[in-house]
Amino acid sequence: MSYVDRGRLASDLLWQHWQDGTQLECLPERIRPETRAEGYRVQAHLERRSAAPLLGWKIAATSLAGQQHIAVKGPLAGRLLREQAVQSGGQIPFGANHMRVAEAEFAFRIGRALSPRAAPYEVNEVLAAVDTLHPAIEVPDSRYTDFTTVGEAQLIADNACAHLFVLGSATPAPWRTIDLVSHRVAATVPGKHTHEGEGANVLGDPRIALTWLVNELSQLGIALIEGQIVTTGTCIVPLPIEPGDTVTASFGELGEVSVRLV
Repeated sequence: MSYVDRGRLASDLLWQHWQDGTQLECLPERIRPETRAEGYRVQAHLERRSAAPLLGWKIAATSLAGQQHIAVKGPLAGRLLREQAVQSGGQIPFGANHMRVAEAEFAFRIGRALSPRAAPYEVNEVLAAVDTLHPAIEVPDSRYTDFTTVGEAQLIADNACAHLFVLGSATPAPWRTIDLVSHRVAATVPGKHTHEGEGANVLGDPRIALTWLVNELSQLGIALIEGQIVTTGTCIVPLPIEPGDTVTASFGELGEVSVRLV
């Protein structure tokens, strides 16, 4: 069986579980990706399932604790589908979400395309291509019964645990002059939980995480397109959520973002 056929079948199976809210232990051996590159080839099939252009990209496992939790050696990239995203203040279906957590994240909107190239991009080059900074919430999920054991190739194939995404308004604050490393972030479910963190929890700096994503895509021959969003990974220990909760993430002077889980 060719790589293309294996990738398509693996994607079809994962997509069906995503739509049904069900899970599988792992992909069948005959169609299971064994490398990061094979995982990304499976993931790429997601784009044909969306009626709209790709909203952007997410990064999973941007903290050492997160990497250790899911037994990977570094971050993973996933695709953000427009059908899975809402604006701040909106509602998203809780559905059969198994991970049951929300994450507060820095998100960047790209103002100028960054094309694949042989030389790695530097942080200053990437930031020069950024248009706006947004507070964001990700509500991840996995199609595996135990996502901590399946390995990075299968996690990438499963879109790096992407599920639902909430985008806040572009911050009016002068974010380029703010120390995002030490910037505090708090996410709250009123009357239940509050988790706090800072930008340093995202690969040491959300801007470094963004640059990692650009270079990961560049190695795959993929351009980051003008207008796309990159959400850079959780600043907090993931916040427990239940149906009916409202989640608010405050980024101080950078603004806040909220969503109700219905």
